[in-house]
Amino acid sequence: MPKRVIAILGCTASGKGALACALASELGGEIVSVDSMKVYRGMDIGTAKPTAEQRAAVPHHLIDVADPWESFSAARFVELAGGAIAEIHRRNRPAIAVGGTVLYFKCFYAGMFAGPSADPALRAEIRARAEREGLDTLHAELARVDPEAATRIHRNDLRRIERALEVYHLTGRPISELQQQWNGESLRRPEWDWRLIGLRRDKRAAARRINERVRRMLAAGLVDEARGIWSDARGVSDQARRAVGYAELFDHFAGKMNLEEAVERIKISSRRLAKQQRTWLKRLGDVNWIDLAEHDNVASVLSRALPLSL
Repeated sequence: MPKRVIAILGCTASGKGALACALASELGGEIVSVDSMKVYRGMDIGTAKPTAEQRAAVPHHLIDVADPWESFSAARFVELAGGAIAEIHRRNRPAIAVGGTVLYFKCFYAGMFAGPSADPALRAEIRARAEREGLDTLHAELARVDPEAATRIHRNDLRRIERALEVYHLTGRPISELQQQWNGESLRRPEWDWRLIGLRRDKRAAARRINERVRRMLAAGLVDEARGIWSDARGVSDQARRAVGYAELFDHFAGKMNLEEAVERIKISSRRLAKQQRTWLKRLGDVNWIDLAEHDNVASVLSRALPLSL
Protein backbone atom coordinates (compact mmCIF):
# COMPACT_ATOMS: atom_id res chain seq x y z
CA MET A 1 0.00 0.00 0.00
CA PRO A 2 2.35 2.76 -1.18
CA LYS A 3 1.81 5.97 0.79
CA ARG A 4 -1.64 4.82 1.91
CA VAL A 5 -3.34 6.84 4.67
CA ILE A 6 -6.54 5.31 6.01
CA ALA A 7 -8.53 7.80 8.09
CA ILE A 8 -11.08 6.44 10.57
CA LEU A 9 -13.64 9.17 11.22
CA GLY A 10 -16.67 9.47 13.44
CA CYS A 11 -18.12 11.13 16.51
CA THR A 12 -16.76 10.63 20.00
CA ALA A 13 -17.43 7.15 21.45
CA SER A 14 -18.30 5.75 18.01
CA GLY A 15 -15.71 2.96 18.20
CA LYS A 16 -13.00 4.53 16.03
CA GLY A 17 -10.07 3.44 18.21
CA ALA A 18 -11.10 -0.21 18.38
CA LEU A 19 -11.54 -0.38 14.61
CA ALA A 20 -8.19 1.34 14.01
CA CYS A 21 -6.38 -1.23 16.18
CA ALA A 22 -8.10 -4.14 14.46
CA LEU A 23 -7.40 -2.70 11.01
CA ALA A 24 -3.75 -2.03 11.84
CA SER A 25 -3.33 -5.61 13.06
CA GLU A 26 -4.93 -6.98 9.90
CA LEU A 27 -2.97 -4.80 7.47
CA GLY A 28 0.33 -4.51 9.33
CA GLY A 29 -0.23 -0.79 9.71
CA GLU A 30 0.64 1.82 12.32
CA ILE A 31 -1.70 4.28 13.99
CA VAL A 32 -1.41 8.07 14.04
CA SER A 33 -3.61 9.69 16.69
CA VAL A 34 -5.49 12.78 15.50
CA ASP A 35 -6.52 13.96 18.96
CA SER A 36 -5.57 17.25 20.60
CA MET A 37 -5.74 15.80 24.13
CA LYS A 38 -4.14 12.37 23.70
CA VAL A 39 -0.90 14.27 23.08
CA TYR A 40 -0.72 15.01 26.84
CA ARG A 41 1.07 12.67 29.22
CA GLY A 42 -0.96 11.67 32.26
CA MET A 43 -4.31 12.52 30.68
CA ASP A 44 -5.12 8.88 30.01
CA ILE A 45 -8.55 7.93 31.34
CA GLY A 46 -10.42 11.04 30.24
CA THR A 47 -9.01 10.95 26.71
CA ALA A 48 -9.73 7.23 26.24
CA LYS A 49 -6.16 6.49 25.24
CA PRO A 50 -5.45 3.03 23.86
CA THR A 51 -4.45 0.54 26.51
CA ALA A 52 -0.87 -0.54 27.15
CA GLU A 53 -1.70 -3.87 25.51
CA GLN A 54 -3.04 -2.17 22.37
CA ARG A 55 0.01 0.08 22.13
CA ALA A 56 2.32 -2.90 22.56
CA ALA A 57 0.53 -4.82 19.81
CA VAL A 58 0.32 -1.93 17.31
CA PRO A 59 2.68 1.07 17.05
CA HIS A 60 0.93 4.34 17.94
CA HIS A 61 2.16 7.85 17.14
CA LEU A 62 1.30 11.33 18.47
CA ILE A 63 0.34 10.04 21.92
CA ASP A 64 2.16 11.33 25.05
CA VAL A 65 4.30 13.86 23.23
CA ALA A 66 3.67 16.84 25.55
CA ASP A 67 3.04 17.60 29.23
CA PRO A 68 -0.24 19.12 30.45
CA TRP A 69 1.44 22.42 31.32
CA GLU A 70 2.74 22.82 27.76
CA SER A 71 0.88 24.35 24.84
CA PHE A 72 0.48 22.22 21.73
CA SER A 73 -0.64 23.75 18.45
CA ALA A 74 -2.23 22.42 15.29
CA ALA A 75 0.94 23.43 13.45
CA ARG A 76 3.01 21.28 15.80
CA PHE A 77 0.63 18.39 15.26
CA VAL A 78 0.90 18.66 11.47
CA GLU A 79 4.69 18.72 11.72
CA LEU A 80 4.88 15.63 13.95
CA ALA A 81 2.15 13.74 12.09
CA GLY A 82 3.84 14.37 8.75
CA GLY A 83 7.11 13.02 10.12
CA ALA A 84 5.41 9.97 11.61
CA ILE A 85 3.64 9.12 8.37
CA ALA A 86 6.84 9.51 6.38
CA GLU A 87 8.53 6.99 8.71
CA ILE A 88 5.58 4.58 8.46
CA HIS A 89 5.67 4.74 4.68
CA ARG A 90 9.43 4.16 4.67
CA ARG A 91 8.67 0.89 6.44
CA ASN A 92 6.22 0.10 3.59
CA ARG A 93 3.27 0.08 5.97
CA PRO A 94 -0.09 1.86 5.72
CA ALA A 95 -0.73 4.72 8.14
CA ILE A 96 -4.06 4.63 9.95
CA ALA A 97 -5.14 8.04 11.21
CA VAL A 98 -7.80 8.04 13.89
CA GLY A 99 -9.21 10.70 16.16
CA GLY A 100 -11.96 13.23 16.63
CA THR A 101 -10.22 16.62 16.70
CA VAL A 102 -11.75 18.29 13.65
CA LEU A 103 -9.21 21.13 13.47
CA TYR A 104 -6.28 18.72 13.50
CA PHE A 105 -7.81 16.53 10.82
CA LYS A 106 -8.63 19.52 8.60
CA CYS A 107 -5.03 20.73 8.83
CA PHE A 108 -3.76 17.19 8.33
CA TYR A 109 -6.02 16.48 5.35
CA ALA A 110 -5.99 19.79 3.48
CA GLY A 111 -3.08 21.75 4.90
CA MET A 112 -2.89 24.50 7.47
CA PHE A 113 -5.33 27.41 7.48
CA ALA A 114 -3.21 30.41 6.51
CA GLY A 115 -4.70 32.80 9.04
CA PRO A 116 -2.89 35.56 10.93
CA SER A 117 -0.77 34.71 13.96
CA ALA A 118 -2.32 35.14 17.39
CA ASP A 119 -2.28 38.68 18.78
CA PRO A 120 -1.83 38.43 22.58
CA ALA A 121 -3.01 42.00 23.24
CA LEU A 122 -6.15 41.59 21.15
CA ARG A 123 -6.91 38.22 22.75
CA ALA A 124 -6.52 39.74 26.21
CA GLU A 125 -8.96 42.49 25.24
CA ILE A 126 -11.50 39.94 23.95
CA ARG A 127 -11.11 37.84 27.13
CA ALA A 128 -11.68 40.96 29.26
CA ARG A 129 -14.83 41.76 27.29
CA ALA A 130 -16.04 38.20 27.80
CA GLU A 131 -15.65 38.62 31.56
CA ARG A 132 -17.25 42.07 31.55
CA GLU A 133 -20.01 41.75 28.96
CA GLY A 134 -20.61 38.01 28.70
CA LEU A 135 -20.19 35.49 25.88
CA ASP A 136 -23.63 36.22 24.43
CA THR A 137 -22.50 39.75 23.56
CA LEU A 138 -19.36 38.49 21.83
CA HIS A 139 -21.33 35.84 19.94
CA ALA A 140 -23.82 38.51 18.81
CA GLU A 141 -20.91 40.59 17.51
CA LEU A 142 -19.59 37.58 15.63
CA ALA A 143 -23.04 37.04 14.12
CA ARG A 144 -22.94 40.60 12.75
CA VAL A 145 -19.47 40.36 11.17
CA ASP A 146 -19.43 36.66 10.23
CA PRO A 147 -22.90 35.06 10.29
CA GLU A 148 -21.62 31.79 8.81
CA ALA A 149 -19.03 31.30 11.56
CA ALA A 150 -21.58 32.26 14.23
CA THR A 151 -23.98 29.53 13.09
CA ARG A 152 -21.36 26.80 13.60
CA ILE A 153 -19.64 28.16 16.75
CA HIS A 154 -21.54 27.56 19.98
CA ARG A 155 -22.23 30.70 22.00
CA ASN A 156 -20.33 29.21 24.97
CA ASP A 157 -17.20 28.33 22.96
CA LEU A 158 -14.94 31.21 24.04
CA ARG A 159 -11.84 29.88 22.31
CA ARG A 160 -13.40 29.70 18.84
CA ILE A 161 -15.37 32.96 19.25
CA GLU A 162 -12.12 34.63 20.30
CA ARG A 163 -10.22 33.32 17.28
CA ALA A 164 -12.98 34.27 14.82
CA LEU A 165 -13.16 37.83 16.17
CA GLU A 166 -9.37 38.05 16.26
CA VAL A 167 -9.09 37.07 12.59
CA TYR A 168 -11.79 39.56 11.60
CA HIS A 169 -10.19 42.46 13.46
CA LEU A 170 -6.71 41.65 12.15
CA THR A 171 -7.65 41.06 8.50
CA GLY A 172 -11.00 42.75 8.00
CA ARG A 173 -12.25 39.48 6.50
CA PRO A 174 -14.50 36.80 8.07
CA ILE A 175 -12.72 33.64 9.17
CA SER A 176 -15.38 31.60 7.33
CA GLU A 177 -14.25 33.23 4.07
CA LEU A 178 -10.58 32.51 4.75
CA GLN A 179 -11.36 28.90 5.62
CA GLN A 180 -12.87 28.18 2.20
CA GLN A 181 -9.58 26.44 1.35
CA TRP A 182 -10.87 23.51 3.42
CA ASN A 183 -14.18 23.14 1.60
CA GLY A 184 -13.30 20.71 -1.16
CA GLU A 185 -11.89 17.22 -1.31
CA SER A 186 -9.69 18.28 -4.24
CA LEU A 187 -7.63 20.22 -1.71
CA ARG A 188 -6.59 17.15 0.23
CA ARG A 189 -2.86 16.54 0.43
CA PRO A 190 -1.95 14.87 -2.87
CA GLU A 191 1.23 13.14 -1.76
CA TRP A 192 -0.74 10.44 0.08
CA ASP A 193 -3.22 7.86 -1.15
CA TRP A 194 -6.26 8.51 1.05
CA ARG A 195 -9.05 6.22 2.18
CA LEU A 196 -11.71 7.84 4.38
CA ILE A 197 -13.88 5.49 6.46
CA GLY A 198 -16.63 6.93 8.66
CA LEU A 199 -18.46 5.23 11.52
CA ARG A 200 -22.01 6.43 12.00
CA ARG A 201 -24.51 5.61 14.75
CA ASP A 202 -28.06 6.60 15.54
CA LYS A 203 -28.01 9.74 17.73
CA ARG A 204 -29.78 8.04 20.62
CA ALA A 205 -27.44 5.08 20.50
CA ALA A 206 -24.48 7.46 20.36
CA ALA A 207 -25.75 9.31 23.43
CA ARG A 208 -26.10 6.04 25.34
CA ARG A 209 -22.54 5.08 24.44
CA ILE A 210 -21.27 8.47 25.60
CA ASN A 211 -23.02 8.13 28.95
CA GLU A 212 -21.68 4.61 29.39
CA ARG A 213 -18.15 5.70 28.55
CA VAL A 214 -18.34 8.49 31.13
CA ARG A 215 -19.46 5.92 33.70
CA ARG A 216 -16.52 3.65 32.84
CA MET A 217 -14.06 6.54 33.04
CA LEU A 218 -15.28 7.51 36.49
CA ALA A 219 -15.04 3.89 37.66
CA ALA A 220 -11.48 3.74 36.29
CA GLY A 221 -10.39 6.71 38.41
CA LEU A 222 -10.96 9.81 36.27
CA VAL A 223 -11.58 12.08 39.27
CA ASP A 224 -8.26 11.18 40.90
CA GLU A 225 -6.40 11.50 37.60
CA ALA A 226 -7.87 14.97 37.01
CA ARG A 227 -7.12 16.03 40.59
CA GLY A 228 -3.48 15.05 40.15
CA ILE A 229 -3.20 17.23 37.04
CA TRP A 230 -5.09 20.10 38.70
CA SER A 231 -2.85 20.09 41.77
CA ASP A 232 0.46 19.93 39.85
CA ALA A 233 2.53 23.00 40.72
CA ARG A 234 3.56 23.39 37.09
CA GLY A 235 -0.03 24.25 36.18
CA VAL A 236 -2.24 23.31 33.23
CA SER A 237 -2.04 24.87 29.77
CA ASP A 238 -5.09 26.65 28.36
CA GLN A 239 -5.53 23.87 25.80
CA ALA A 240 -5.31 20.99 28.29
CA ARG A 241 -7.62 22.86 30.64
CA ARG A 242 -10.38 22.74 28.01
CA ALA A 243 -10.37 18.95 27.58
CA VAL A 244 -13.83 17.46 27.96
CA GLY A 245 -13.89 15.37 31.12
CA TYR A 246 -11.17 17.45 32.75
CA ALA A 247 -12.52 20.99 32.33
CA GLU A 248 -15.69 20.09 34.21
CA LEU A 249 -13.78 18.40 37.04
CA PHE A 250 -11.38 21.35 37.26
CA ASP A 251 -14.46 23.57 37.82
CA HIS A 252 -15.56 21.15 40.53
CA PHE A 253 -12.16 21.34 42.24
CA ALA A 254 -12.38 25.15 42.07
CA GLY A 255 -15.68 25.02 43.95
CA LYS A 256 -17.85 26.10 41.01
CA MET A 257 -20.06 22.99 41.13
CA ASN A 258 -20.44 19.75 43.02
CA LEU A 259 -19.24 16.41 41.66
CA GLU A 260 -22.67 15.28 40.52
CA GLU A 261 -23.11 18.48 38.50
CA ALA A 262 -19.63 18.09 37.02
CA VAL A 263 -20.39 14.54 35.87
CA GLU A 264 -23.59 15.69 34.21
CA ARG A 265 -21.67 18.50 32.51
CA ILE A 266 -19.16 15.97 31.16
CA LYS A 267 -22.01 14.07 29.50
CA ILE A 268 -23.49 17.26 28.08
CA SER A 269 -20.12 18.49 26.79
CA SER A 270 -19.43 15.11 25.21
CA ARG A 271 -22.78 15.12 23.41
CA ARG A 272 -22.14 18.69 22.26
CA LEU A 273 -18.73 17.66 20.93
CA ALA A 274 -20.35 14.76 19.06
CA LYS A 275 -22.85 17.15 17.48
CA GLN A 276 -20.06 19.45 16.29
CA GLN A 277 -18.17 16.50 14.84
CA ARG A 278 -21.31 15.17 13.15
CA THR A 279 -22.03 18.56 11.57
CA TRP A 280 -18.54 18.88 10.12
CA LEU A 281 -18.36 15.31 8.89
CA LYS A 282 -21.55 15.81 6.88
CA ARG A 283 -19.69 18.42 4.83
CA LEU A 284 -16.65 16.23 4.17
CA GLY A 285 -16.77 14.53 0.80
CA ASP A 286 -15.54 11.11 -0.26
CA VAL A 287 -16.20 9.38 3.09
CA ASN A 288 -17.15 5.70 2.93
CA TRP A 289 -19.73 5.45 5.69
CA ILE A 290 -20.43 2.37 7.79
CA ASP A 291 -23.76 2.56 9.61
CA LEU A 292 -23.50 0.71 12.90
CA ALA A 293 -26.21 -1.11 14.82
CA GLU A 294 -26.30 -2.00 18.51
CA HIS A 295 -25.33 -5.62 17.79
CA ASP A 296 -22.21 -4.73 15.77
CA ASN A 297 -18.86 -5.69 17.28
CA VAL A 298 -15.27 -5.02 16.23
CA ALA A 299 -15.13 -8.12 14.04
CA SER A 300 -18.28 -7.23 12.09
CA VAL A 301 -17.15 -3.64 11.58
CA LEU A 302 -13.69 -4.79 10.51
CA SER A 303 -15.20 -7.08 7.87
CA ARG A 304 -16.88 -4.05 6.28
CA ALA A 305 -13.96 -1.68 6.73
CA LEU A 306 -11.31 -3.91 5.16
CA PRO A 307 -12.59 -3.69 1.56
CA LEU A 308 -12.82 0.10 1.94
CA SER A 309 -9.15 0.26 2.97
CA LEU A 310 -7.76 -1.38 -0.16
